[in-house]
Amino acid sequence: MLRNYVFSLRNFRITMQDLGQSFALAMRLILDFDADLFEIITLSLHISLIATAIACVSGMMFGAFVAVKDFPGRSAVIVLMNSLMSLPPVVVGLIVYLSLSRAGPFGWLGLLYSPSAMIIAQVLLITPIIAALSRQLLEDLYQEYREQFDSFALSSMATVRAILWDGRYSLITVALAGFGRSVSEVGAIIIVGGNIEHFTRVMTTAIALETSKGNLDMALALGIILLLLSLLVNAMVSTLRLSATRLGYA
Repeated sequence: MLRNYVFSLRNFRITMQDLGQSFALAMRLILDFDADLFEIITLSLHISLIATAIACVSGMMFGAFVAVKDFPGRSAVIVLMNSLMSLPPVVVGLIVYLSLSRAGPFGWLGLLYSPSAMIIAQVLLITPIIAALSRQLLEDLYQEYREQFDSFALSSMATVRAILWDGRYSLITVALAGFGRSVSEVGAIIIVGGNIEHFTRVMTTAIALETSKGNLDMALALGIILLLLSLLVNAMVSTLRLSATRLGYA
């Protein structure tokens, strides 16, 4: 019994030493601005920012339209929007893969296993999230000022523009939620991107690959950057919203 305890303690000590060495190597990669590491980070940000921008424009506009417009089937649309928020990423990846494959309807574009395919997958994944959250937020705002909008006899498009502008600081949180989902996504983009080195390898897919290869220093470095990025974005948004509240814009 004592022998087994000593053996387990020795293995634990060796494991902790290995992890400590991997962490030290990971920090060295970050501080030395390793070229491969920052190539992966740059591509991840490029894809996620473009996907988030596209999803914000389309999702927020659609969410605002549903918030202010009463039309047949509106309840069903809202239920569908809320349901698509939990759409499995691998299903999105499969749909995009089948659409962009050589036998698919858009295979002639030659976009499969490219950053463009990854952007498409992320847009399809996060647009329902942004649309549903925007709809709820803007509908509450619209109901609060509905009498004023009616008194000015504004058109639907003018009302949409007004509530989008009035809720602009609150919508930053919605955009952040979309970006967070986008930058942390792995299931869909590995299907349509293929995790090709120097071409479609992003932080999440690289972490999975390097971990499976036992290359913990690179995986830890990417994980640290991903966590720091999330903290930085949240801190910037919180600061912006606090400043807006103090200035009376939110």
